[in-house]
Amino acid sequence: MVQLLLVIIYLAFISLGLPDALLGSAWPSMYSEFGVPISYAGIISMIIAAGTIVSSLQSDRLTRRLGTGKVTAISVAVTAAALFGFSVSQSFGMLCLWAIPYGLGAGSVDASLNNYVALHYESKHMSWLHCMWGVGATLGPYVMGYALTRGMTWNSGYRIISILQVVLTAILIFSLPLWKGRPQMTAEDGQEVSPKALSLPEIMKIPGAKEVMLCFFCYCALEQTAGLWASSYLTLYKGVPAETAAGYASMFYIGITIGRALSGFITMKLNDVQMIRLGQGIIGLGVLVLLLPLGESVSLAGLILIGLGCAPIYPCIIHSTPTHFGADKSQALIGVQMACAYVGTCLMPPIFGLIANHISVALLPVFLLVILVLMVVMHEGLTRKTA
Repeated sequence: MVQLLLVIIYLAFISLGLPDALLGSAWPSMYSEFGVPISYAGIISMIIAAGTIVSSLQSDRLTRRLGTGKVTAISVAVTAAALFGFSVSQSFGMLCLWAIPYGLGAGSVDASLNNYVALHYESKHMSWLHCMWGVGATLGPYVMGYALTRGMTWNSGYRIISILQVVLTAILIFSLPLWKGRPQMTAEDGQEVSPKALSLPEIMKIPGAKEVMLCFFCYCALEQTAGLWASSYLTLYKGVPAETAAGYASMFYIGITIGRALSGFITMKLNDVQMIRLGQGIIGLGVLVLLLPLGESVSLAGLILIGLGCAPIYPCIIHSTPTHFGADKSQALIGVQMACAYVGTCLMPPIFGLIANHISVALLPVFLLVILVLMVVMHEGLTRKTA
């Protein structure tokens, strides 16, 4: 039964990734239909992110009241409804309205599932599960591309993903007895504990909380900024043709996905803290390679190295949360970590956009390096305070 539940959790992580890249792949076909500028994709993206931040902060309270299984099933159902809403939207305003449940559905399930895995499974599964998220994020645009190249519309792409989410919701509902078979919280001595939900001010007073929040903020800021601006950096500064640069930029995400598959095996030898330090070191090497005034192949190697370095950090920070803060506080901490992650994702790429516009896109490696140094400082501070 335990293995069956793990399979279902793997499916849930694929489901988490499916909608994440849909908007980007569908928007070129959508914006002209609604008569809005291409930049309006950012409005929808920010509404989704805002909903995700709100639901992440409420995940501790929801999970303690309903349990991880029910939170996951409800959240996936809400996401399925939002995706179907997107598929039948006939105006930009409707898209904005459906973006609210789209974001609310993502935050709670992300935080709740990650905490459950951190409490009940080994670090290797956390890495492999986040690799499955990468599989889902890759499949989503593929499904949209399949729909568009087969004479269907973007609406059909959203509807197909919505149907897949409905199927997963049904599987999750039938699996609820499996979730009940394990305690929702596990103390260090193996006993079940059920303390009250923590408020944000209470969380902030916990030693190491500020450090882990900033560490997560920095990681997601670095990943998103690198992914968004790598192609522009290669084209505008390195002189790589736009078509080639787009392919090179995709190697960054391939590096993350492959890296997480490999990280699952490496975690059998190294603990979470060592994995995070290893990842930070590889990112640093990749940034330095990107700074070298050499050809396209060296720049590609730098991007792949940054992606490989990113791979273990996200899952290992989450998996180490119960170790750093205790099982009774891990859900609350993971909730605020997720919220900080989405703040970093929303805030830092536009800030670099202003730097690129007013100064130079050549500063991308320097920008990434500054974020990396702050992340390292925060992680080392976290490790000292929670040792």
